[in-house]
Amino acid sequence: MLESITLTCPYCGESFVTTVDLSAGSQRYIEDCAVCCRPIEVTLRVDDDGELLGVDTATDRD
Repeated sequence: MLESITLTCPYCGESFVTTVDLSAGSQRYIEDCAVCCRPIEVTLRVDDDGELLGVDTATDRD
């Protein structure tokens, strides 16, 4: 179950759209910013029905 979401880079502050797979449930992964190319730690919170509850982003220093 793919869904497009908008992430805001914690480094440069720019927003970009990315696609996530909600069928994998809650997850944490690294995605490079589409603007400044720095690594963003992305945390997805997904409920048991596959609904996105929230998205958190952090730098590699947080």
